[in-house]
Amino acid sequence: CFFFFSQLGGCGILGVGIWLAVTQGNFATLSSSFPSLSAANLLIVTGTFVMIIGFVGCIGAIKENKCLLLSFFIMLLIIFLLELTVVILFFVYTDKIDKYAQRDLKKGLHLYGTDGNIGLTNAWSIIQTDFRCCGVSNYTDWFEVYNTTRVPDSCCLEFSENCGLHSPGTWWKAPCYETVKVWLQENLLAVGIFGLCTAMVQV
Repeated sequence: CFFFFSQLGGCGILGVGIWLAVTQGNFATLSSSFPSLSAANLLIVTGTFVMIIGFVGCIGAIKENKCLLLSFFIMLLIIFLLELTVVILFFVYTDKIDKYAQRDLKKGLHLYGTDGNIGLTNAWSIIQTDFRCCGVSNYTDWFEVYNTTRVPDSCCLEFSENCGLHSPGTWWKAPCYETVKVWLQENLLAVGIFGLCTAMVQV
């Protein structure tokens, strides 16, 4: 039953979201303006929504209730239209989004390593280590955070304790924003195919 698997998938997504929220795991918001826009919260909202839709569809199919089935398909149509709108707006306002995102991410750097922001701290550490980059635009972004010439240890070519206090020659030079953006663009085809398949399943 498609509806059952939909509910099961929603339950799984919700479980992962709750687990991330409880553990304050590696994936968290990098935004200082939208602290609630974290991976955990997005997964919780998405999982809950998918479960509700699956439940409505499942009950409607079991009881052969036309009203519930109609509600199910209307909700799917709304989701599809929202996804389409978001994609269109993203491509239309790419430049403005880039400027705003970089400004907001730089503000978020000041929360790095502070109390209650372990999720953001872990997220930056993982991004800089995995993508071999440092800072939003470049490593000097961290100078404003520390008020001195230093960067987090995750910026180091070879990690060691307090290596962020060494010379710039020992740090990654690539800007994280552009590096991650290029990675996303290179994987856009795969994301697009996945989105298309999701849309087709929904319809």
